[in-house]
Amino acid sequence: MQYGHFDDKNKEYIITRPDTPKSWSNYLGNPQYGAIITNNAGGYSFYKSGGKGRFMRMRFNSVPMDQPGRYLYFFDKNSKDYWSASWQPANKPLAEYKSECRHGTGYTVIESEYSNIESQVTYYVPMGQSHEVWKVKLTNKGNQQRELKVFTYLEYAANWNAIDDLLNLQFVQYTALMKVHNGIIDHGTNVYIPAMPDNFDEKDQGRHTFQAIQGLEVTGYDTDREAFLGPYRTYANPLVVEQGKSTNSLAYGDNPCGSLSADMSLLPGESKEFLVLVGIGSAQNKGLAIKKAYSTPNKAEQELQELKDYWHNRLKNFEATTPDSELNSTINTWGIYNALITFAWSRAASLIYSGVDRDGLGYRDSVQDLLGVMHAIPQEAKERLELLISGQESTGGAKPVIYPISHKPGSEQPTPEDHYRSDDALWLFNAIPAYVKETGDVDFYKKTIPYSDKGEDTVLHHMRRAIEFSLKRSGKHGLPCGLMADWNDCLKFGHDGESVFVAMQLRLALKEYSIAANLFNMNEEASWAEAQLDKVDKNIQQHAWDGEWYRRGFRVDGMKFGSKESTEGQVYLNPQVWSVISGAAPKQQALKAMESVKTQLATPYGVKLCTPGYTQSDYNIARAQLFNPGLKENGGIFMHTQPWAVIASAMLGQGKLAYEYLRAFLPAAYNTQAAIREIEPYVLCQSTHAGESPKSGVSRVPWLSGSATWAYYAVTQYVLGIRPGYHELEIDPVIPPEWTFVDITRRFRGMELNIQIFNKNGTEQGVKSIEVNGHVMESGKIPYHMLEDGCKIKVTMN
Repeated sequence: MQYGHFDDKNKEYIITRPDTPKSWSNYLGNPQYGAIITNNAGGYSFYKSGGKGRFMRMRFNSVPMDQPGRYLYFFDKNSKDYWSASWQPANKPLAEYKSECRHGTGYTVIESEYSNIESQVTYYVPMGQSHEVWKVKLTNKGNQQRELKVFTYLEYAANWNAIDDLLNLQFVQYTALMKVHNGIIDHGTNVYIPAMPDNFDEKDQGRHTFQAIQGLEVTGYDTDREAFLGPYRTYANPLVVEQGKSTNSLAYGDNPCGSLSADMSLLPGESKEFLVLVGIGSAQNKGLAIKKAYSTPNKAEQELQELKDYWHNRLKNFEATTPDSELNSTINTWGIYNALITFAWSRAASLIYSGVDRDGLGYRDSVQDLLGVMHAIPQEAKERLELLISGQESTGGAKPVIYPISHKPGSEQPTPEDHYRSDDALWLFNAIPAYVKETGDVDFYKKTIPYSDKGEDTVLHHMRRAIEFSLKRSGKHGLPCGLMADWNDCLKFGHDGESVFVAMQLRLALKEYSIAANLFNMNEEASWAEAQLDKVDKNIQQHAWDGEWYRRGFRVDGMKFGSKESTEGQVYLNPQVWSVISGAAPKQQALKAMESVKTQLATPYGVKLCTPGYTQSDYNIARAQLFNPGLKENGGIFMHTQPWAVIASAMLGQGKLAYEYLRAFLPAAYNTQAAIREIEPYVLCQSTHAGESPKSGVSRVPWLSGSATWAYYAVTQYVLGIRPGYHELEIDPVIPPEWTFVDITRRFRGMELNIQIFNKNGTEQGVKSIEVNGHVMESGKIPYHMLEDGCKIKVTMN
């Protein structure tokens, strides 16, 4: 079943049926003022923090899952009928109610038609601002004059701290104070406490937001939720809307809301427009100023165009036309947009992530999130990378979470030894070289950055400290210890147990460190790294290979994980794919390990994390059995790992298999069968149910996931094969044999490169020749001095 389609020209996804299996959402705003909106106008807004700055209320896991939201109700004064600008919440019969939602880059448009009234509402947050705009247009499609009453509605938090607002009811029932000044709603919480605008750790302080209408005269208002809805009613049938008249209620404690009402008369064929303005600050000051600012004709339209231009410019640094139109939509719009949104908000705010327990930058996730956006926003990526490096401690380990709004490098409390995660700082060896290769900023390695707790060092020495952290914390097999956890928080090796996956990360780290040291002729450093690399390689070969695949790790008493000796969790994906990615596996071992992935872990919907699932093991070790078999870490199809299977297959030259793995989890591939996946077919997610589940193929937790960055990285750098190096641009496509031609535009270091790949013989890998502006080369590596703006590159495969 299909609920919408991609509009590649306008970079939008158009939802043509509002009754989607789940609420399909989009993001508005910026790191200062963020907002989530669904195809039925559900969602919420927040200021700087999803958990500590959420001023619109959201009840997570409610029914429907996206309510409340940003609603507009229309009341017909003659017929006494009423409806909403979005299908929900009024829920009119779809036989009578037409609806279309267009999710774009930083904006959403919801169009509807009911009772011969057409509405169009465009939601967006202007660039760099702390307010949102609802741009509303109503058109009378009938042949009679219509007299309407318009009601806005949103539900406010009684405290910006999400936990207090939702759970501490004995407190927050007494904290809201609502007022109306010159027709502008002032939403106040704890107003008699001084404001501390930069201190989000202090929840008990005076806060204000506003709501205004520009373009219509406000005739009434309601700011008390119970007065607006009425007793035992829902958003579907508010008493105020049903009666067609505001009560001018002012909440004094209890549950605040914001509803303004206005009259509108429409002649046949006539259209009228107005704006709803919601933002941070008091009604008397900020609200009044913002309302006046929108008295200028076309201001909203100009802002919207500026927003589109901004986002489209961020998306254009890599564009491709392949024979797969669904992959094209992913590469050119939704894949990179998904990665950029994840970069902005980490795991802090969605319809699933409440911001309560993940209101910061998880170290391992956020370092990886850089990989997919490095080419699009190199300067912002650099700033984030520096922030994350400053979250590394002088021990070489990393703080599990960094809170940007309060992070103070050099004076943070050190992490207790039993709270370190063994993989955290090792992700820097993926991100730092990627930044330097993308930008050519080799001197970044020499930049001095403080440690989180004390002291400072160059970036290169930060990297060495991370390696030393792992070497110092190695077990009896010479492999890095598991510590509190490695990448898989549900697999407990114990502090002194050992992780084969982290051993492979360490191998990659040593290799990258040696290469970086050689850039500066630091021969002793390079030799040290190579000697350590040799030891790690020997230990991996001696202890990690299980005969047909690599083991996952060891408990301190020698118990093996991911071995033929294991009754559950016998084969794990991570060590197989990372044996290839890290270069740890000799060619035949790599092929054998990846064959085990294909035969034991691959499914039609993606590659399982492990098999078989856990049901009988000691739960103190295999915490994955918190989940049902086939879900999440318990043998589910964990999306974060899917691109690793693509990369490993591509590195082995298996273009057809890499593409099969890619298509299995590609969201757009499920657009015409959206009822299987249920969630948005335009963005990635956290996990998919595997075969043990009766709902195999169902996916959960969309948008904010490491799968977004890794998928984009895998497609662009390993399938299409465009990889920046320190001294050259490597082009090594690994594609399905049926692809005969691919056209790519890559914007790189201020140059626009046009790359055309010809594959008339139907090979999966292998470059026969490359022409750079007519100059024929036999190598797939192009020295940077040969590149120039407008460069034409012709790649002929074997």
